[in-house]
Amino acid sequence: MGKDLAENFPAARKVFEEVDDALGFSISELCFDGPAETLQLTENTQPAILSVSVAALRALEAEGVPKPDYVAGHSLGEYSALVAAGALSLTDAARTVRARGRYMQEAVPAGQGAMAAVLGASLETIEQACSEARENQVCAPANINSPGQVVIAGDVAAVDRAIDKLKQAGAKRVVKLNVSAPFHCALMMPAQERLAADLSELRLDELSIPLISNVDAIAISKAADARNSLIRQVSSPVRWLESVALLLESGVEGFVEVGPGKVLSGLLRQINREARCLNVEDSAGVAAARAESIVS
Repeated sequence: MGKDLAENFPAARKVFEEVDDALGFSISELCFDGPAETLQLTENTQPAILSVSVAALRALEAEGVPKPDYVAGHSLGEYSALVAAGALSLTDAARTVRARGRYMQEAVPAGQGAMAAVLGASLETIEQACSEARENQVCAPANINSPGQVVIAGDVAAVDRAIDKLKQAGAKRVVKLNVSAPFHCALMMPAQERLAADLSELRLDELSIPLISNVDAIAISKAADARNSLIRQVSSPVRWLESVALLLESGVEGFVEVGPGKVLSGLLRQINREARCLNVEDSAGVAAARAESIVS
């Protein structure tokens, strides 16, 4: 991933070079050529996605695509959003997300945590099922993605109990996810505490573009608020549905998803089918965004 951007845009190629220097090894080589099993390690996946996302952003900027009115990112994407808002340097972001990935991986022993996607059930029903399934363990919504999609996380046994309860409650589908750790729940508190120490030393500037924060689904522009959001998001649910709803209420009509894949574009369509959305992960996406900005 990202190879096409690096080959076609000097500004994107510079992003990969900067991240390689920051990390002391070639994340670009992993992005471009794998191996997949190494790239899929959380401490590598997080800086890799950051690199491709910022590379796409820099390519858009180089092509003259106007700056956004707001930025937002789903979980890890909040770091890319802060780079876009001029609050966080790429070097600091790369080093921080690599550590973040390692902390999150190490927070829960392998096999003790789980996540599951719940489709076609109300948030109220999901919260009730999680509450009943806990039994002194952890089980709670982790990603509130769209009206019909919520991801839950926690201890394996508690998540399994919640899955059974949700099926009995009429959820359309409940799918256990193949993930390396139970992200965005209380089990991540050890990772949050370690990351908080790093973030306390990190330079963050005031944001030049408002950020819709994951944990509160509100617009923030202060560096202190951004730091607090990055800390709390590790063990808190990603309130993506509310974040997108706020953007729509604020008059946003067009969205550009930068980085690998089209997950957020898909979620946006579930939230509001009328909103325009472009995905930019290669030169074709950059060209489409450039053409869109000209005619809009």
